Amino acid sequence: MFGIFDILRDNWLLLLVGQYPNGPLGGIVATLILSVLGIVLAFPVSVLLALARLSPWRALRWPATVLVYIVRGVPLLMVILWVYFLVPILIGHDVSGFTTMLCTLVIYEGAYLSEVVRAGIQALPKGQAEAARALGHSHLGTMAYVILPQALYNMLPSMLSQFISTIKETTLGYVINVQELTFAANQINNQLLTKPFQVFFILAMTYYVVCFSLTQLAQWLERRIAHKRLGSATPASTEDSLPLPPVAANP
Repeated sequence: MFGIFDILRDNWLLLLVGQYPNGPLGGIVATLILSVLGIVLAFPVSVLLALARLSPWRALRWPATVLVYIVRGVPLLMVILWVYFLVPILIGHDVSGFTTMLCTLVIYEGAYLSEVVRAGIQALPKGQAEAARALGHSHLGTMAYVILPQALYNMLPSMLSQFISTIKETTLGYVINVQELTFAANQINNQLLTKPFQVFFILAMTYYVVCFSLTQLAQWLERRIAHKRLGSATPASTEDSLPLPPVAANP
C-alpha cells in the first residue's frame, strides 16, 4: 500500500535497533530504553520534590516550589538546550546526546511527576496522618511508613500515563542527534528522498501502537485499583452486613 510495506520490509531492522551492531543502538529500542531510564531515575527525584513541597519547613518548601514552577513553565526543548550547554561546563567535557537527553528527562519528568505524587498524598484522608502522629511518628516517619505506600499504589495509572508522555517526548532528542526512533525514520527518509509521507506515516503508527497499548494497560490498572478499593470497603463478614433484629417493645 503506497510502498509502506516495502519500506518496512527493507528498513525494519533500522527502525528497531538503529545501526546496531555496526553503530550505536537506536530505533524503537533506544526510545524505550531512554524512556524507562528517564522515568525510573526521575521517580526518586519526584518523591523528594513532592515531600519538600509538602514539608512544614520553608527552607525546603520554597526552593522545591520554585524549581517545579520553572521547569513546568518552559518548553521541553528549552530544557534540552539548557542541559546540552550546561552539563559540559559543569563536568569539564562533552557528553553524548543520549546522556544529555537522559539528564533532561530526569529533570523534566521529575518536576511533572512530583505534582502527581503530591496530588496522591493530598488525596488521602487527613485522619491517617493525624493518627500516625498521635501514635508518635514524626513527620518523615508518617510519610515514609503510612502515607507514601498508599499514595504510590493509587498513583500507578498516573505514573504509567506519564511514562507514555515520556516516550513521545523523546522525539525531541532528534535536535541533539539522539539516535532514537525519529532519528532512524529521518535516516530512511534521507535515503529514499521520494517517500516522506510513507516514512513518517510508519513513524506515527509505530508511536500510536506503542502508546495505545500502554494506555490500555494504564486503564486496566486503574480499574483493578478501583475494584480493590471497592472490595476493601465491603463488610468483613456476612453477619456484619445483616440488619439488626427489631427491638421488642416493653410490655
